[in-house]
Amino acid sequence: MKLLVTVFFLAAALSATQAAECGPDRLGTARIMGVGTQDGLEVGLKTYPKTLALADHEVVLTFDDGPAATTPQILDALARECVRATFFLIGRNAEALPQLVRREEREGHTIGHHTFSHSGSTLRAMNADRARADILRGMAAVEAALSGATPAADEPGVAATPRLRTPFFRFPGFADTPELRNWLASENVGVFGADLWASDWIVTNPREELGLTLARLERAGRGMILFHDTHQWTADMLPDFLRELKKRGYRVVHIVAAAGAGQTVDAPTGWTSETERIIGRLKLRMSARQAPAL
Repeated sequence: MKLLVTVFFLAAALSATQAAECGPDRLGTARIMGVGTQDGLEVGLKTYPKTLALADHEVVLTFDDGPAATTPQILDALARECVRATFFLIGRNAEALPQLVRREEREGHTIGHHTFSHSGSTLRAMNADRARADILRGMAAVEAALSGATPAADEPGVAATPRLRTPFFRFPGFADTPELRNWLASENVGVFGADLWASDWIVTNPREELGLTLARLERAGRGMILFHDTHQWTADMLPDFLRELKKRGYRVVHIVAAAGAGQTVDAPTGWTSETERIIGRLKLRMSARQAPAL
């Protein structure tokens, strides 16, 4: 069943009032990039051989897995610097904290989708029907939170058909499958990986996360960065990170849904998927643990 995708366009520039409130001492949002998803889109160099067409020293900030108790702290830090980001939300978290979902939209951020359950075994471990159902249920939960509606009761075997404000999706653990990618493309839903990881899913502290992320960004020079708004160390680190971006001459690009096909650039020569290397190593470790003792 086709997803009914409704694209909502945001303003192409910050309002004069917002600009005046920000002032030259704030990082700000340098530009807004409309990203089309017609016939599908797959971007993010950690997983795919294409990414968004960013200039040198341009970054896109993305946050996964929320909303959570730490999300308000993240939103406060972004607001202080007049920065807009993209949040890929877990449906069950959106159901639990709909007021935070609406706050994200109200403050101008882009709301994407990240399944309903974020299964620890990833969508690759599910059959295609179960995986599609989890994706659709997550989309429906996020859209219900945005509209203030009560989520429909879950009916096994019945796929919801939500209208998407923003047809952006990110696979949990970046663990996609060709079948699911082809299905999402047929529904004009874009798939977003990342160019840079903060690796904040590993327990760390703000100082270490800041140093690691900045070092990776300096090597890359640009890119779409993955954070998680569910971790206290990221929430504590973010104000310093945003200040460092300004100090080092980086500019924030805010991505929003647009009509047509998305503009992309190819990966450098010799590109390989880091996601597949990591997933391959994890499979080997799990196989070793499950192997019978000799």
